[in-house]
Amino acid sequence: MATTSGRKRAVIDLPIALDRSIRNYGQQVHAVLRTAIIDGLLNPGMQLPSSRRLAEQLGIRRNAIVGAYDHLFSDGLIESRHGAGTFVASRLPTRAPTPRPLAPLEIARGGHRAFALGHTLCDAALLGRLASHVRRRIATATSVELGYGDPRGSEHLRAQIAQHLATNRGIRCDPSCVVIVGGTQHGLRLCADALLSPGDPVWIEDPGYYVARNTLDMVGMTLVPVPVDAGGIIVVAGIATSPSAKAAYVTPSHQFPTGVTMSMARRVALLEWARSSGAWIIEDDYDSEFRYSGPPLTALAGLDSERVIYIGTFSKILFAGLRLAYLVIPPAIVERVVVARAAHDRFPPSFMQDAVADLIAGGTLATHIRRVRARYREARDTVATNLHAAAGGTLHIAVPTQGLHLLAYLPSGVPKNTATRIRAAADIETKLLSETRIDQRGPDGFILGFSGHDIKDLTAAANRLGGAVQDHLASIKTVAR
Repeated sequence: MATTSGRKRAVIDLPIALDRSIRNYGQQVHAVLRTAIIDGLLNPGMQLPSSRRLAEQLGIRRNAIVGAYDHLFSDGLIESRHGAGTFVASRLPTRAPTPRPLAPLEIARGGHRAFALGHTLCDAALLGRLASHVRRRIATATSVELGYGDPRGSEHLRAQIAQHLATNRGIRCDPSCVVIVGGTQHGLRLCADALLSPGDPVWIEDPGYYVARNTLDMVGMTLVPVPVDAGGIIVVAGIATSPSAKAAYVTPSHQFPTGVTMSMARRVALLEWARSSGAWIIEDDYDSEFRYSGPPLTALAGLDSERVIYIGTFSKILFAGLRLAYLVIPPAIVERVVVARAAHDRFPPSFMQDAVADLIAGGTLATHIRRVRARYREARDTVATNLHAAAGGTLHIAVPTQGLHLLAYLPSGVPKNTATRIRAAADIETKLLSETRIDQRGPDGFILGFSGHDIKDLTAAANRLGGAVQDHLASIKTVAR
């Protein structure tokens, strides 16, 4: 420690080391002193060396120290006393405790192993083409394209979506009625905010898509579970429970998780209820591109353009990290939804939207869908065959004609939590049918995602699950005896 004579205050040689990754010396000094003051290494009221003395200590030019001190004065971290020198500010905020690292947030991440839902196959060729389109769009962007743009999103992408829906889903809509959103749940939240009020009753399928259920619950809707059977949502049950509900969330083309298709009689009944009660139908068409037999089904929105809001997504066609989905809004409420959208945010990056539109316009996306559809069909059949054999026929396996998951039911009458124990024993990543239900009556089972996973991994997981099912059911019978 260096001192001055007489009554002057002691001045220390600062125990600091500069961060040489910062190129500017003044910024290096500012950064290290700021951290030392905030972290309490230099206490309030402590005198700092003169700029000349600190420059000598650190072996750098004095003007770098002067610049750093000026910056610290601006921050309010140091103060000057006339004729006395430079000091750490006498009043500083109480230092907050060092935050502990957070545990990984499971809600923010999906599984990666076989049977995890939401995986897709996106090969290097497709990604390379997408990257090429993005680079070209950025390089040739106009001042308009660099701005905020239309809250509905890219006009190019909206036009391509409208054409695709007319050809493949029987939906005739003007691109002005298409709104690009950052995912299915974003679109659902936007609809709720624009069209509903907290506390409004909303029909949801039971069992149903648990993520959508959580979204509607978080925005304050009153959830009305409506049972599902082989014909889809049982409309008369919904009317009996809550005839004046303000909306219904449904997955008519491929009900999640059961995989059934809503019958035409149920579609007509649902539309008639919505028209008579003034309710909105929110149609989530999450995986319609992956139909393994027969032509594409006509969407519910293709039968009614006034009461049905259609949600489509690129997450299952391309990849979830793209964060691109879209709404088709009835013309009468487009303005309400767009006003709400502009208040929330704008839209996903326009360059990526236009690049995806280029994939559609050039036929690349259609080729990709045909290619991965064949791969997913193979994966579906592999899981069904191996699981049936490994389980010894004890599971009822519903092999879907569409979609990216299948459902394997346990026998009825097994004890509660049987599926949970089997899942743990098999060490697999899967959702249970019971985890998608509000009314827990009915058989349990396993919702097995087969898309985007390696065939060998699927085979091994199916064999483990089948073996665990046989072992557990045998132990139940032994105990019963």
